[in-house]
Amino acid sequence: MAYMAAHGLKRARPAELVPGTVTVLTARMDYLSTGTAQAWQEIEFARLGRPREGIVSLYARGRDYHKVLRQRLQKLADRIQAEVGALGHRVFTDSAPVLEAELAVRSGQGWRGKHTLVLHRDAGSMFFLGEIFLNLHLPETAPVASHCGSCKACIETCPTQAIVAPYQLDARRCISYLTIEHAGAIPLALRPLIGNRIYGCDDCQLACPWNKYAQRSALPDFDPRAGLAGAQLVDLFGWTEAQFLQYTEGSPIRRIGHARWLRNIAVALGNALCAEDDPLLVQALQARADHPDALVREHVAWALGYHRDRTPV
Repeated sequence: MAYMAAHGLKRARPAELVPGTVTVLTARMDYLSTGTAQAWQEIEFARLGRPREGIVSLYARGRDYHKVLRQRLQKLADRIQAEVGALGHRVFTDSAPVLEAELAVRSGQGWRGKHTLVLHRDAGSMFFLGEIFLNLHLPETAPVASHCGSCKACIETCPTQAIVAPYQLDARRCISYLTIEHAGAIPLALRPLIGNRIYGCDDCQLACPWNKYAQRSALPDFDPRAGLAGAQLVDLFGWTEAQFLQYTEGSPIRRIGHARWLRNIAVALGNALCAEDDPLLVQALQARADHPDALVREHVAWALGYHRDRTPV
């Protein structure tokens, strides 16, 4: 994520990023959909046992959170300005080199879990973070104590062992990074470990005991769209670029583009083939074998070859 390094210490010095800043107001917004079942962690883990199903991370099944949270933060800033008069401010939500988790922890939104995400006793970690940088002095709120104790559930659950030590994450091994932020080829050694996860990964959060307290969103924006929960890999792999753009309009998924979408699904199809030797999966891959994008072709070839290499003669 070179954009973070490119801004240097501005990440840790809000007044350098937004001159005049003296206070950072932090916020969080729950994103589990309104209809999420009580046993949602078990339900989501069960998807991993259905290799033909494509798994999209929970946060990405509805509307793009950047738009939702940014709009609501701006409304809050407008209300503050209506009370205090002229106000210098800027809103952020995962949209600039801002150390969001660190700011959230310092302002009492929760503590840093061993998976590096922010945890709250009454909300787990299933929430988005956002900030308003202000030129207005406000009273500070104190941090809260950590409550992870000796628990290592997130570390032990991570499919790629990306949590290399408590509170230390190697993003290069993280499935969320590989399927969303990473633009090139997915490392060969990690492809089998990705399973059927095609956009993001929730495993460390699914395993976290504190997420039994995760809250449902009060907004319908994060309710899952048709086709992004429980969809079959073959169907998703068949989307044309026009269909991809249509079905992901207003979704955070759109920003990875069609080629990386196909790259991710090709890996999942290769893994599915090793679990279920089905000619339909082979046909789906073969249909993309001559795709104009070299990234797609390479991952399709791997999926077909990985299947052949693991199929007994």
